[in-house]
Amino acid sequence: MAIRQIRLEGDPILGRPCREIKEVTPRIRELAQDMLDTMYQAGGVGLAGPQVGVLRRIAVIDVGEGPYVFINPKIVETSGEQVGDEGCLSVPGKAGRVRRPMHVKTQAFDINMKPFIVEGDELFARAMCHEFDHLDGHLYIEKVEGSLHDVEMEEDE
Repeated sequence: MAIRQIRLEGDPILGRPCREIKEVTPRIRELAQDMLDTMYQAGGVGLAGPQVGVLRRIAVIDVGEGPYVFINPKIVETSGEQVGDEGCLSVPGKAGRVRRPMHVKTQAFDINMKPFIVEGDELFARAMCHEFDHLDGHLYIEKVEGSLHDVEMEEDE
């Protein structure tokens, strides 16, 4: 598959809401695989359609529990609270403190348009909230408490 260009803060596409996916076509399958490849190559834990220039409701996440492809995701339940540093592949080299739920329950469709429900805590909950915000045209920097700060990018050894 292909590594796609990640859109950066200031690109107008990042501020636009996405359209629902009605069916999984070969192009959507290719997009999902390209998004996973792009996310892994960039060292991220999540990536949403607008970040690769596609205004469709699709996101991929892998926080170490294996990759998830979310089509038309909806958060149906949240609980608890966590505050921590958050970064984004579309805002490279920066991070900021963001308040998110500690636990998130999401319903979505997988790459075969089979419905599923997944629950996650801590980083997985944060990642779901972060990526699904992208689908509504929002970046995490809108929620930062305080100011952004520089972060060092880790180099592969």
